[in-house]
Amino acid sequence: MGLNDTPSANRPHIGIFGRRNAGKSSVINAITGQETAIVSEIRGTTTDPVYKAMEILPLGPVVLIDTPGIDDEGSLGEQRVRRARQVLNKTDAAVLVVDACSGKTGADEELCRLFEEKGTPYLTAYNKSDLPDAANPAGLGPGDIRISAKTLHNIGELKERIAALIKSDEPKLRLLGDLINPSDFVVLVTPIDKAAPKGRLILPQQQVIRDVLEGDAAAIVVKEYELRETLETLGKKPSLVITDSQVFAKAAADTPPDIPLTSFSILFARYKGTLAASVRGVRALDRLEDGDRLLIAEGCTHHRQCDDIGTVKLPRWIRNHTGKQPDFAFCSGGDFPEDLSPFRLVIHCGGCMLNGREMLRREAQAQEQGVPFTNYGITIAHIQGILKRSVAMFPHILMELEGD
Repeated sequence: MGLNDTPSANRPHIGIFGRRNAGKSSVINAITGQETAIVSEIRGTTTDPVYKAMEILPLGPVVLIDTPGIDDEGSLGEQRVRRARQVLNKTDAAVLVVDACSGKTGADEELCRLFEEKGTPYLTAYNKSDLPDAANPAGLGPGDIRISAKTLHNIGELKERIAALIKSDEPKLRLLGDLINPSDFVVLVTPIDKAAPKGRLILPQQQVIRDVLEGDAAAIVVKEYELRETLETLGKKPSLVITDSQVFAKAAADTPPDIPLTSFSILFARYKGTLAASVRGVRALDRLEDGDRLLIAEGCTHHRQCDDIGTVKLPRWIRNHTGKQPDFAFCSGGDFPEDLSPFRLVIHCGGCMLNGREMLRREAQAQEQGVPFTNYGITIAHIQGILKRSVAMFPHILMELEGD
């Protein structure tokens, strides 16, 4: 998958942090070699996080994030600082940009503490090192780097050190590459999503097809009402059937028991690292009482349809399954609440638009506050009584379910 084809959620996210006027935006422009971010002598020019997809060799496709100054002031400044802190939830590696003329301050030290608290690998770059007042910057450590966004001094080394922060020796994550073999074929059940732009498949379907092809296997794509006839006429059993969660019940009824079946949403839960917690969390549905608050969260924002999965179908299915009348709340995009304690359960989408770190952070946030966490596909499979079947290809998950 090339630079332009790699979804942002699959790229390492590198956050550029620091005080106002430290030169964060100038550093972004120096790294990218283009005027990506607005640069001004006016303090606080960057008012919201700015995301730039690019490539840093030898790391490959990444997302660079330019953040507001951590020392911003006033009521608006507080909101900007909060936005900058939120970026840390999705940051795989961080660069702290320090003004070499003034040196490291308490605000910079606070950022270092936040990086360490969240387990975010980082480096400190002392910018404006070309200026006379930057000869002996305060706080310069042996592992820090002196740079100049203006003269491009050490920008090449900075990019190499950013790449080194990302663990390149970790095995490449796959959606289903370890579940299939070359020459296998997989049947994908993909009802046309009304919320998707006309003429396009939604992102999870695209990514699964790409992963099947990268595994030298074949993908057969059908609508939900074509599945039974397709399986009957193929003449060979597929290695796996993957369905959109909204038609899980029909796909399960039309897929013979000896053919493995799962959903796009469940594959994404495994891909993002939240599958085990999501399977445990869904049990909270069976303990619901009238008036319990449930949060249904989506990682992206889109136009709501009249029969939207998150705001209409899931609440209806949950009420029918439990016989209770819970109170539903909804959030989307980056508006994930910091305080989850009022909720009895968080039900999240598959998170195809969020990187793995942010999904794990959201799950951890729920766990830290004692709130069960699950996702759409697992919830639907549980409600329809097919959860064990839908995770049967993951032995450690199945073992946990069978131990209940």
